[in-house]
Amino acid sequence: MPQIHLDESTVERLDALRTDDEEYGEIVNELIDINEAEELAPFRGSDVE
Repeated sequence: MPQIHLDESTVERLDALRTDDEEYGEIVNELIDINEAEELAPFRGSDVE
């Protein structure tokens, strides 16, 4: 399994998002899902110049 090294500030930000001893992998997957959903969402009228 690959290993990733995170700097201290990233770990602190992930810790702030953790609930009920949630694994870091779960948090990262959730953040990726949110990002992908936002990319697929249609532009709102206020987003277009």
